[in-house]
Amino acid sequence: MQQAKAGARGIRGIPGPAFLFSLIAGLALAGCAGAPINLDPLSVNGRDGGGPVPTYPMLMRIGAAAQSGGDLANAIGVYRRAAEMAPQDPAPLIAAGDVLLQTGATNEAIVSYNAALVRPGDTQGAQVGLAKAFLMTGKPQLALSPLSKAMEERPDDPKLLLLLGVTRDLAGAHGEAQGYYRQGLVRVPGDPALTVNLALSLALGGNYTNAIAELQPLAMSTTGSAQERQTLALIYGLNGNTAEAARLGRIDLDDASVAHNLAYYESLRGLSPEARSQAILSGSPARTS
Repeated sequence: MQQAKAGARGIRGIPGPAFLFSLIAGLALAGCAGAPINLDPLSVNGRDGGGPVPTYPMLMRIGAAAQSGGDLANAIGVYRRAAEMAPQDPAPLIAAGDVLLQTGATNEAIVSYNAALVRPGDTQGAQVGLAKAFLMTGKPQLALSPLSKAMEERPDDPKLLLLLGVTRDLAGAHGEAQGYYRQGLVRVPGDPALTVNLALSLALGGNYTNAIAELQPLAMSTTGSAQERQTLALIYGLNGNTAEAARLGRIDLDDASVAHNLAYYESLRGLSPEARSQAILSGSPARTS
């Protein structure tokens, strides 16, 4: 049994607002399993300055290597250097924005994406990045414009449909959100992110039976993750089935964390539907007064 991570609010064992875990997981680019690889991208071969000067393609490769190796600060610097060398190419600014999002620097990421949008070429990645940044900062209405522009190019993209669903759920339009998730699932049946967000959206709308039916096969499969199981536990808890919520909780969490979560579910049940949704989506403590 795994120990739950300490947390002062919300559901222990699910980092951040439970509803957004699949989105945030999708925002993370290439993580690092060990110590980061520190690169010096602007150095030359030989201390006399006689080595080759890094070219734009070389910088983009070095930036990607630094990013995948976990050296995010260096990756940002390399991509910005590449953006100076290719002032008409939006790609390095989009890449820098993606890494900034990965570090949690959402405001800087927004600046980088907006700078990419004034350049010619393919800027769809900047539109998607902007939407993700606005969602991460709790501004779903601002995410709609860049998402709509991205959808013009890729109307059937499941990742964009997921983002649209999250945007509508954050705005309280759960029925619309569920429509987007279902459209995505037609294209990628069984997709975990779409399935989890559909189930939780159904639960936020009070449709616990269908929410459980959607999520249970995924969460209880041999490949089910702790996040999926604990989201299912949340749905059971919201429905008042504390015995099943506790059983699921104990698969991944210690007894203290399970007790914490059961108390949280009880407090959520005492809220109005609107306040309950707000508490879950924001990750804030549930309050009944």
